[in-house]
Amino acid sequence: MYKVVPSQIKNKIKREEIHAKQKQLKSRKKIEERLRRQKEEAEDPEKKKERLAKNIPRTLENVREFDETIVDAEDLEVLEDEASDEFSKYFQEGVSPKMLITTNKRPSKVGYDFASELIDVFPNSNFVRRKNQVSIKQIIEFCNNRNYTDILVVNEEKKVPYAITLIHLPEGPTAYFKLTSIKLNNEIEGHGRSSCHKPELILNNFNTRLGHTIGRWFQALFPHVPEFKGRQVATFHNQRDFIFFRRHRYVFKNKDRTELQEIGPRFTLKLKWLQKGTFDKNGEYEWMFKSELETSRRKFFL
Repeated sequence: MYKVVPSQIKNKIKREEIHAKQKQLKSRKKIEERLRRQKEEAEDPEKKKERLAKNIPRTLENVREFDETIVDAEDLEVLEDEASDEFSKYFQEGVSPKMLITTNKRPSKVGYDFASELIDVFPNSNFVRRKNQVSIKQIIEFCNNRNYTDILVVNEEKKVPYAITLIHLPEGPTAYFKLTSIKLNNEIEGHGRSSCHKPELILNNFNTRLGHTIGRWFQALFPHVPEFKGRQVATFHNQRDFIFFRRHRYVFKNKDRTELQEIGPRFTLKLKWLQKGTFDKNGEYEWMFKSELETSRRKFFL
């Protein structure tokens, strides 16, 4: 039977009429098929079970390519590595995080504003204005002498923050993240106000060995025991190697109703390289992103 293709009809009114009829017919067939299936499944429940077993939705995780670096948090080898890695003091000895936040040389007001909001994100953090003649090495030495555990540098270009350099003290590692999709507190519609309470931390989908390291590092940036009284939540969600950061607070409308209100800031990170030790341009890199690594859209590194 010849099928009319609306796009081949020159008359606009006729074309729209034929398209509407075809759309209506297609919708009617779908309804009839659904009713027929419901009737059959009501008579034979096994058919419904069989359909649901086959009807598995495609998600990022179930189409992901097998990766031998994906780890189980309870794996013995992983636990042994954690006992002696750079962040073990935080988990075993209860070391409290203390972060210094600064910028690149000659930052703009935009860079200062973003750094100011990061101070609000990370408890026990301080902002220090960077003088033009001060190098990263000098900042590291300054922080080591004052018991800082981490340094965060906001990198800016043309008045736009574009990257973050994160340095763990005293012996590294150092990570460099591309920074995108920044929204400050006042740019988020209906934003809430933060309090001085220590936030609860949520990490999602840091499943590979590399992702596990980055996830432990994020954990080590926040105090051990969150203050649930204030009910603030900081979330790092990893999806296709993009790390989305969001911060919310619980708003108690009444005894039976609680809502989440975003506080801000909001931003996205993408790991570009991870280096052993503290920052050194000629140092040894544990991992570095290269375009040729991205051979498939179903392969992820974190």
